[in-house]
This record gives sequence, C-alpha cells and structure tokens, in this order.
Amino acid sequence: MSKAVPFETTLEVRDCCLCLHAQRAARALARRFDEALRPVGLTNQQFSLLMALNQPEPPSMAPVARLLAMDRTTLTAAVKPLEKRGLIGVESAPKDRRSRRLRLTEAGHAVLLSALPIWRRAHADIEAAMPRFNMEELRASLLALA
Repeated sequence: MSKAVPFETTLEVRDCCLCLHAQRAARALARRFDEALRPVGLTNQQFSLLMALNQPEPPSMAPVARLLAMDRTTLTAAVKPLEKRGLIGVESAPKDRRSRRLRLTEAGHAVLLSALPIWRRAHADIEAAMPRFNMEELRASLLALA
C-alpha cells in the first residue's frame, strides 16, 4: 500500500482552501436566493441569466456565457427551460445567420421586474446579517478572483 495522506493535511485543506470556502459560500448563497426567488418561479441562476439579457440589444451567446462564467453548452442547457416558458427568445443574428442572439420576451421582462424587489430584499437581509463585513471589498475581491 502506498503512503496515506496524513489527516492533518485534510484539516489543513479544510481550513485553508480558498476554492472549498468559495464553493461552500456560493452554494449557501445560491440556496438562499433560490428560496427567495421561488415565488416568481426562478432560480438564482435563471435570474442572473435573465438579468444578463436585459440589454438594449439582444446579446449573442458568447458574451453572456463569459459574463455568467459558463461554457456555451451549459448556457444552452440553461436557456432551454426559460425559452420553453416563453421568457427568452432565441433568434439568428442579422449579420450572421449562424450566430444566435438571446432576447428577453415581454413575459421575461415581467418576471424579471417582479423578481427584482425580491433580489434586493434578499441582498439587504444578507448584508444586514453581516455588519462586520465590508461588502464592497468582498465584491471587489470576488471580482478579482473571477
């Protein structure tokens, strides 16, 4: 049998791993926002996707995927249920028929409008529960890591 990794190393990783801590925090926040957005029938991922499409001109898939840190396959899978619900339209780009653009439908705008106060309230609740944290510094740090 090869030499085993010492248990102390497990504790070191548990206590020091930025990736582990970021994943745990992301999952906890995702659960909280999923619960908050449930009354409007959205998950936090769907809310973020709809918000990413709230632009003057429908964006193509690539910039949306970059913004949401998704690959195109994952974005395509995320779009399908929203398209099926009539919240997103998928259309060909006028200059390149092979390129696909994503646009919010009227129903998409309406659900986004109803979700926004819920999202704001959830953020305010989280920030109020963490008065010792400088949220602007936290956001800047997370952006730097992304």
